Amino acid sequence: MSVAKRHCVLNRNICMNLQKDNGLFSIGQAAKKAGVSRQSVQYYIMVGLLSPVRVSKGGTRLFDEGSVERIKLIKKLNESGYPLRAIRELFVEGSNESKDKSDG
Repeated sequence: MSVAKRHCVLNRNICMNLQKDNGLFSIGQAAKKAGVSRQSVQYYIMVGLLSPVRVSKGGTRLFDEGSVERIKLIKKLNESGYPLRAIRELFVEGSNESKDKSDG
């Protein structure tokens, strides 16, 4: 059992409060909401497809609704035949285009 999961089991009220109060989710909660495995989310983080919006003082990586939607998009694109490398490149290109537009 991972440290974060053990923390949530031992401190269920704290984890539930994180979700209710801040709209933030642990890796496991975000994975469940998006319909993927916890390992998939960890892999998406590792290959640069996803980043936590915040890390708690205890080291728990936290995700918001936008992150959950991004996980769902990654899953849908991957199931449609796009390799994760291509998905990451799409995200990087989209991010660069957004920056270019905001720069003027």
